Amino acid sequence: MTKREWITLFRNRADSILAEVNLMDKDQKGKASEINKQIKAYRDKQLEITKTTSVRNSWNNEQLLNEILLLTYASYVVMLEYRNKVWKYEYMAFARRIGELWEPFCKLPFEYPVKHLTIIDPPDFNDVQNRIRMNAHEYIDSLVLDSEIKEELKRHYAIPWTMVDSGGIKLALDLHFEQSGSHYNCDFKSGFSSNEKGNTNRLLLVASIYNSLGEVEKTLLFVRQSEDENNHYLQTLKNSPYWKVYCANDSYAAMKDFTGFDLRSWLDNNVDWENDISAEFKQHLEKNDLLKYLTW
Repeated sequence: MTKREWITLFRNRADSILAEVNLMDKDQKGKASEINKQIKAYRDKQLEITKTTSVRNSWNNEQLLNEILLLTYASYVVMLEYRNKVWKYEYMAFARRIGELWEPFCKLPFEYPVKHLTIIDPPDFNDVQNRIRMNAHEYIDSLVLDSEIKEELKRHYAIPWTMVDSGGIKLALDLHFEQSGSHYNCDFKSGFSSNEKGNTNRLLLVASIYNSLGEVEKTLLFVRQSEDENNHYLQTLKNSPYWKVYCANDSYAAMKDFTGFDLRSWLDNNVDWENDISAEFKQHLEKNDLLKYLTW
């Protein structure tokens, strides 16, 4: 279907959802959550129908991905519109929401790639910890030293591990895939602001663990905003030896290299937030100076 047909389909479904939600004994936050949940469920249903249609009509991967991107974007337009009907957006919530939608949208070309790649699961930290410990013990045992000294070295080596809360370290990032023998561990960020210290430290820790596993593990960071729109936390990651950082159009160029799909070009040709959203929603965004956040 065309973009306009998808938007109309989602709006028709959203009208029914809104009527149901307005009868519920929920506050505005609860109603907004219910609308988002039900529109997402409807999108998932349409996704399955589209995938079945693609098999029946022998679509190639690029045709399928194009349709999935269209229906996903249409669902985003309607989700934003109808959330605003029950709980008006203010600037922080709206800016955050636009960023939240960007990450899963960018992951779609990886999930339905034109070039060959395989989505993989991240390693478990306990397994990584055991592997590192085993390698260290094997190295210590290979040294020409008295057994007492070897045991003392192992004891000293174990001390830092006792300070690590293994249950609190998660190696899962936003996306993990394998291509040409390398494992790519990726994180997506809308941008880096003044409250990113904790997240920055976590990303440095996780990437350093991946780095210890050898050349096969690579860590990539895709950032929606241009580099000069971010603060020093992004520079900390970029200047570290662990992260390969891409910002704005450089992110899309890198995604194209991996997936074979030009998402930047697709966005330029298909996404027109200001003219795709309803007049009512656009008026709210203009009145509150929020249109500027509709930037991908």
